[in-house]
This record gives sequence, structure tokens and C-alpha cells, in this order.
Amino acid sequence: MHRPIPTLVITGPVGVGKTTTAMLIAEHLEDHGLPYALIDLDWMRWCRPAPPDDPFHTELGLHNLESIWQNYHRHGAARLILVDVVESRAMLDAYRRAIPGALVTLVRLHAALATIHGRLQQREQGSGLAWHRQRASELSAQMERDALEDLRIETTGKEALAVAHEILQRTQWMPA
Repeated sequence: MHRPIPTLVITGPVGVGKTTTAMLIAEHLEDHGLPYALIDLDWMRWCRPAPPDDPFHTELGLHNLESIWQNYHRHGAARLILVDVVESRAMLDAYRRAIPGALVTLVRLHAALATIHGRLQQREQGSGLAWHRQRASELSAQMERDALEDLRIETTGKEALAVAHEILQRTQWMPA
């Protein structure tokens, strides 16, 4: 039997603020001396070429997650923050296989599409901007329709730090 690993999966469409929010949660845990690891799955999949049947390298990301988590855990991480675009609840089972003992809470960040497009405008350029805007629109609609999350957090009009604190409080990750 594996020791329980509280695992927050921060999801949402591209440009919603997943990475920024996860980094602020990590800083809070750091400030309170809590052992954790933060993994952005995009970085675990950044490899080309991608196979035609797995254009986002999902399998590669999961294999890397399993290896990296073992190392983090061996070095004392007791909680895990994952950043990923989750399009199916089946991904939660895949995370549990990669992280034995994972107690997964899926947190979806939501923002108005105009807000997301504005954020993307600030960080993307050229054809990348067009792709990210289209992908954000697709994912926003899909995530609203499917509502896979355990917890939905509205980010429109909120500072990222307030979003991070809301997640910590609502998931009971906030130290007493």
C-alpha cells in the first residue's frame, strides 16, 4: 500500500493561467515549509516528432511523469501540483498509475474567452497566436460542456494570487 499523495491537477484552456496559479500555490507551500513538487506536463511532452495517433505526446508525458515523480518523492516531496490540459476523466486514472497513492483533485480554471484571448495576445506571436486562440476557444467550449472537474474556479477579474488562495482554501490544502 502506498502512502497517500495529495495531488492537485490544475487544468483549463490554454491562456487561462494554469502555470502562474500553480507556481503561486507552490510558493505558498514553500513559505509554510511543506514538501511538494510542481510538474507542468507540457514540459514533459515537449518532443518532436509526435506520433500521428498522439499529437500532444500524452503517453510520453505520462512515462516522464512516473519517472520524475519517483525522483521527487525519493527526495522528500509529499504533495504534487500538476499542470495539464485534461480532456477526459481517464487521464486521472493515468495520473494515479504514474503516481502510486495519488489522491487527485481536478481543479479547472475558468475565464471569459475574451480574457483568455487578451492574455494570449500578450504572450504569443504570429501563427502561434492564431493556433492558441483557436485551441483556447475549442477547449473552453469542451470543458464547459463536459465539466470533468472536481472544483471550478472563476479567474476573470481576479488576481492570480487570489485564485491560488481560493484553490488552497477550497481544497483544504491551506495550512492551519
